[in-house]
Amino acid sequence: MKMIFAQGNPEPDYTSSRHNVGFSILNTIADEFDAKWTNKSKFNALTSEIAINDEKIILVKPTTFYNETGISVRKLVDFYKLNTASDLLVIHDDLSLPFGTVRVRTQGGDAGNNGIKSINSHLNNTYTRIKIGISNDLYDQMDDSNFVLSKFNNNESDQLEKTIIPHVSELVKQFCDETIKLASFKNIEKK
Repeated sequence: MKMIFAQGNPEPDYTSSRHNVGFSILNTIADEFDAKWTNKSKFNALTSEIAINDEKIILVKPTTFYNETGISVRKLVDFYKLNTASDLLVIHDDLSLPFGTVRVRTQGGDAGNNGIKSINSHLNNTYTRIKIGISNDLYDQMDDSNFVLSKFNNNESDQLEKTIIPHVSELVKQFCDETIKLASFKNIEKK
């Protein structure tokens, strides 16, 4: 069994925000498999179950706020007795990467990301991550919190739908069948 855990904020006001790009990706994957979301309050999460190559995959959107997602992931990892190094994939936005950049890493520090800091403090830092770059020219004009909670512009939304979300969805499937290239770097062309 594997768990795909997306960083994000639970309230509707944040649905299309940069911080919630991980939720958007999991929603797309759940839709592809006709999977429904279930509120699992004991895990502080919405979960959905799918199967890839006959392996059970749990998709998770925490119901804690972004900076406290470690609470949810810890409960789930303990309950399902997951090996974080092989069974946990975290998808999150990355403010230090330009929009259109996707990186896959197997471990590391939080680089100032409070959600990752929360996960690292509740677990460890040995789990696979897919980082989605969200930075653009507006970032220089806003503070961090306002920028990550802002919405993607129309061009970015179009790129997300047509290029980035399908690419990351494919990486998720590669993680599930253990063919993902853990040190890969992909810079998606902006149109």
